[in-house]
Amino acid sequence: MQAQELLRQLQIPELEDVCQFMHSLPANILMGVGALAALTTYWYATRPKALKPPCDLNMQSVAMTGDGYVRRSILNNNDEHMTHYYSDARTMYEVFLRGMRVSMGGPCLGSREPNQPYKWLSYREVADKAECIGSALLHRGHSHTGDKHIGIFSQNRPEWTISELACYTYSLVCVPLYDTLGLEAIEYIIDQAAISTVICDLVDKVRLILDCVSGKEHTLKTIVLMEAFDEELVARGQQSGIEILSLKDVEAVGKAHHQQPLPPTPEDLALICFTSGTTGNPKGGMLTHGNVIANCAAFIKITEVHCMLNVHDIHMSYLPLAHMFERVVEGVILVHGARIGYFQGDIRLLMDDLKTLQPTVFPVVPRLLNRMFDKIFGQANSSLKRWLLVFASRRKHAEMMNGVVRKDSLWDKLIFQKVQNSLGGRVRLMITGAAPVSPTVLTFLRAALGCQFYEGYGQTECTAGCTMSVPGDWTAGHVGAPLPCNYVKLADVTEMNYFAANGEGEVCVKGPNVFKGYLNDPEKTKEALDQDGWLHTGDIGKWLPNGILKIVDRKKHIFKLAQGEYVAPEKVENIYIRSDPVAQIFVHGDSLQACLVGIVVPDPDFLPGWAKKKGIEGSYLEMCASKELKNAILEDILRLGKEGGLKSFEQVREISLHTEMFSVQNGLLTPTLKAKRTDLRNHFQEQIDLLYATIKM
Repeated sequence: MQAQELLRQLQIPELEDVCQFMHSLPANILMGVGALAALTTYWYATRPKALKPPCDLNMQSVAMTGDGYVRRSILNNNDEHMTHYYSDARTMYEVFLRGMRVSMGGPCLGSREPNQPYKWLSYREVADKAECIGSALLHRGHSHTGDKHIGIFSQNRPEWTISELACYTYSLVCVPLYDTLGLEAIEYIIDQAAISTVICDLVDKVRLILDCVSGKEHTLKTIVLMEAFDEELVARGQQSGIEILSLKDVEAVGKAHHQQPLPPTPEDLALICFTSGTTGNPKGGMLTHGNVIANCAAFIKITEVHCMLNVHDIHMSYLPLAHMFERVVEGVILVHGARIGYFQGDIRLLMDDLKTLQPTVFPVVPRLLNRMFDKIFGQANSSLKRWLLVFASRRKHAEMMNGVVRKDSLWDKLIFQKVQNSLGGRVRLMITGAAPVSPTVLTFLRAALGCQFYEGYGQTECTAGCTMSVPGDWTAGHVGAPLPCNYVKLADVTEMNYFAANGEGEVCVKGPNVFKGYLNDPEKTKEALDQDGWLHTGDIGKWLPNGILKIVDRKKHIFKLAQGEYVAPEKVENIYIRSDPVAQIFVHGDSLQACLVGIVVPDPDFLPGWAKKKGIEGSYLEMCASKELKNAILEDILRLGKEGGLKSFEQVREISLHTEMFSVQNGLLTPTLKAKRTDLRNHFQEQIDLLYATIKM
């Protein structure tokens, strides 16, 4: 009775009153209330749970004691660098052994023919083939104390990884080669690294190498070819003193002369990774097993809570294995006994490979992300569809900012499922690197793809990465906090008005992932590594309030294009300025773009006669407004670029003609008549944006 009296005083109806009220309602209202209750119950039971970040996102790095300009990852328990994650995987050889053990000999490397399913080699089969190839290399005179550099010149395929493992199994050193280096660079690398054996995939690449060494002194003795070849190629090799063998024959030799593995130590060299650089010859970054292991360990540490890999994961290998980004990802895959599936070798067939393989791990570069973004919005052929895409991505991004990452929301089912299925439908981990990505593109695709999607920053000289975003921080426009394997500090760049005291300066890296120097190049090594072991990256960074890094500039006038290639604009300009009608030229590159553009000031004295020969007449201003003249000048400078040895990515794609000379008076030249590149970029930003928009049309 006391309870009923209390309910009456609080004006709360008794259960019997509630029941009577419900019975008095019409049936259709009761059904609606029941449906709402059922939906509410279902939503509460199945609603996604927010992932807890591994650290406080408001402070993701820690200032080192005694030096406020040096920061480390907050994921470390102390100031010690992380050197490895698994105690039984401290070299790349041990990485594979651990993968073989945890996978229990399961599938390892897969490839496919057109319109066929993937065929897999087991971990045991890969290990056996690697031992055969490695034994043959030793039988032919290679050794870890002598001739230990083995060149690999191939697209991504199982034989690449098997050949690499063969080197690791017997403490030999892998030296990757790649097409975009050019003839002179390939010749230089073979000579610089004293390579006597190169393992190739295609006959065309063998011919390329023979062109490099023909008629010159060289160290090359053997080329091992993965694909079939004829006697004509063998004869051509003999003319240069080079023996050409098939990979199958080499395996057979190794099987007949099998030798016990000679495992490396963490301090031993694993790779010499040549970077294309900007001017002059490429530089060979010397990386130890410990360097690579530290970088792999840091990646695992960051993703361990929410995205730890396992034997069921599958990685799509299409980014060049000659670069360290892909190599580190594959190291993380192999140490967990997971699978690597290779694309067919044609990037145009990548989407078909993805649908067939259905990977769970998919590393990307900004250029691919830009294409995906453009294709998605290109197919949205009405303002309503574009509005829906933007609205849905904002709703999903709001979820992500609250810790919810998923691909089963209403927006996924209605809008984004097709995008996810284009990558196979099972991707759960993505990472982008090699160049900056547009915040707009990254934010949209994170929401659309509904998976753990990280951004990293680094370079060959620190193995691959030195910073990376953490789970839960799905903001864009930065490159994350220092990895657990290294410190990051900002150093003063006084000539550019960047000071560490203001949280700005050149990004410097120190830790077990930092390389040992450039092969046979102490001068360049001294430029990159200071006496205290800090790697100077040449990039200008800024610490954000929550301890993450934002790249804001470049110390030297070097552009890193969206595909990861470096370009020195002065080198390009010095060639283009030889064009008769060109008085001045400003070449601009953007790390969010895949090509260069230029602003040309035609020579007012020389232009009329030159243009007349092209059938173009008029006043100086009229000619500069002529599309025909612009195209003629573009054609001429591209000709000079080709004659001057510029690579395709070093050539401008489009130009704009400007009628006012760059001068000290208009603020575009220094008193010593050098280009003020930052001021030029700002001055011509509108034209630059228009040029890139024209290229995309």
